[in-house]
Amino acid sequence: MSAFERLGDAVRHHIVNSLGWRTLRPLQEQAIDPLLNGRSALLLAPTAGGKTEAAVFPLLTRMAAEDWQPISVLYVCPIKALLNNQEHRLRGYAEWIGRSVGLWHGDVTASAKTRLLQERPDILLVTPESLEVMLTSARTDAAALFANVAAVVVDEIHAFAGDDRGWHLLAVIDRISRLATHPVQRIGLSATVGNPAELLDWLTRGTGQETAIVAPAVDAAVVPEVRIDYVGTVHNAALVISRLYRGDKRLVFCDSRSRAEEIAGELRALDVHTFVSHSSLSADERRRAETAFAEARDCVIVATSTLELGVDVGDLDRVIQIDAPATVASFLQRLGRTGRRAGTTRNCLFLATRPETLIATVALASLWQDGYVEPIRPPRQPWHILSQQVMALCLQKRDLGRRTWEENLPSFLDSAALNGDNRNALVDSMISAGFLVDTGGLIGLGPQAEKRFGRKHYLALFSVFDSPPMFTVLHGRTELGMVHELSFRTTQRKGPTVLSLAGRSWAVRFVDWQRRQAWVEPGQTKGKSRWLGGGQDMRFEMCQAIKRILMDDASQTLLSTRARDAMAEAREEHEWVDSAATTLLVGEGGISWYTFGGGLLNAALAACLIEDFGEMTHDSQAVHFGVVSDRGRVEDAIARLRAGDPTLVVPPLDEETFEQMKFAECVPPELLSNLGLARYSCEAAWKTVRAQPVIVTAMRS
Repeated sequence: MSAFERLGDAVRHHIVNSLGWRTLRPLQEQAIDPLLNGRSALLLAPTAGGKTEAAVFPLLTRMAAEDWQPISVLYVCPIKALLNNQEHRLRGYAEWIGRSVGLWHGDVTASAKTRLLQERPDILLVTPESLEVMLTSARTDAAALFANVAAVVVDEIHAFAGDDRGWHLLAVIDRISRLATHPVQRIGLSATVGNPAELLDWLTRGTGQETAIVAPAVDAAVVPEVRIDYVGTVHNAALVISRLYRGDKRLVFCDSRSRAEEIAGELRALDVHTFVSHSSLSADERRRAETAFAEARDCVIVATSTLELGVDVGDLDRVIQIDAPATVASFLQRLGRTGRRAGTTRNCLFLATRPETLIATVALASLWQDGYVEPIRPPRQPWHILSQQVMALCLQKRDLGRRTWEENLPSFLDSAALNGDNRNALVDSMISAGFLVDTGGLIGLGPQAEKRFGRKHYLALFSVFDSPPMFTVLHGRTELGMVHELSFRTTQRKGPTVLSLAGRSWAVRFVDWQRRQAWVEPGQTKGKSRWLGGGQDMRFEMCQAIKRILMDDASQTLLSTRARDAMAEAREEHEWVDSAATTLLVGEGGISWYTFGGGLLNAALAACLIEDFGEMTHDSQAVHFGVVSDRGRVEDAIARLRAGDPTLVVPPLDEETFEQMKFAECVPPELLSNLGLARYSCEAAWKTVRAQPVIVTAMRS
């Protein structure tokens, strides 16, 4: 019997007759056997590779054959827009076998949630934060609600696993699995990652389940169309976009909300039919933009990574990337948005706006050409997330055992660092600090937990990240989006503050500081909005790639004439770079040690050298000493550092390191220090850098 023949009769009938498919894609074909056999799995394919169907078709078959009862499948996504996008598709598939689909996240109305609790769907589309609410809310009977869960599908799992939100998701799945009456199959969906086995082990840790990785080979004969151009400014980038690929639907990626607004404003000034999508626009505004873009032609949508994660905006003709994304994995996601129609090819045009971003773009392209994709590694020692989960369990269980709470979180037990002694130390510390109370061997929430997280029924406890101070922007009764309060406080303009939202300018007419709301009307002058975040230090692998491309022209075939000329100038300016060494560059402005080791390593090196040279600066490429009269002192200090104990080369860990880490205050100092040392280790990078000789070079005038 073929794999396809193992699918249920109704599922096979609708694949052929309703969808009109003559064959399944390789991923969909290869996923059938392991999923029907009950294995947990990681399904890997490029964007638009049919991952959703690969997971859902076998689950619908099992649902019908084994008479699963609601709620039997949880479909988890990292963003609400993706859930909204998947709802219609999954609803249609579920109806093939007479089953239902429900949706639950922060934008779903209370009345709709009440109806869902009364008439439970077979498949529930949900975010981890909403699952946390459902587990702990007094209005839900979590034990009854999740008793029938048989499978959890985690879409875009790489978007979870790379930060603490992944640990939160894993903990929530653990707790639901504890309530379920039979084993819960775990299925992760992802684009290509560098370490699939490690990612699958993480998803299934503590379960003892049989697992499978399904990752069909990509057709190497189909070569994407990738080009790199150097345009010099944001305005020039908009000018190129306005004149290139006219008549096509173009998706333009930027790596910050501010840059997306800037590009969109420039395009509109050039009379380009332009839409905008990013996380700080209101849900209605994003939906309008994405729907209009999907239905239009000869237009542009400017987006951040929110449209990287598979939200359907119709058939695209072109992807354009402003400067370089942070990772090869992000580039592959974005590249995969194109080439979906028969007879079309995946494509991406990079537009570099500065010499340094051109260098980074060429380096990223060289990593891609070498077949490199970053490994996704969950952050180590998630003590603060474990503290959050203990408090959440207190809300859920009401009678949590002082010595038995760990049974609910097997994923956190499968680690030498998170051992029993340390877990006990965490709980003891939380009791001492008032976050927990111990009453006869039962633990509950203490007064400090209620003070810090108890507002609005402990809403602050359900998310592992804090939101920055944002203001809601309103035009009449229409919500446009949100901006950081600095958007109002830093303006130097005479007259009203002018914001940029959805690619349009808005003059601020009134700000309610207490309610954090601002009312606006269309403005005539150029606006600007502020948001925090966005800047990232480059990874070690990216910096090493920069070092290599400054030595050779391996990616030359991807470059336009302008980009080749600009790269030739960059190589001439960096003629001192040696692929087999680090460089101590001496000039009138001071001395810099170019390690090409990445921001993390260079921060650690600067911290080690600060005692000898005072306050220093660093970036992803180098450590900067400033003006030092005796060059020999610098050479001697570097020599001692290279010969010394490598474990002492660690980034500075202070209060600032942990202040953005929600729930860090619940963790005792020793465990918090261990967390920092584990997460910010640069041992592997330092091993490579310290093995290379240091060449001293005088900078040419």
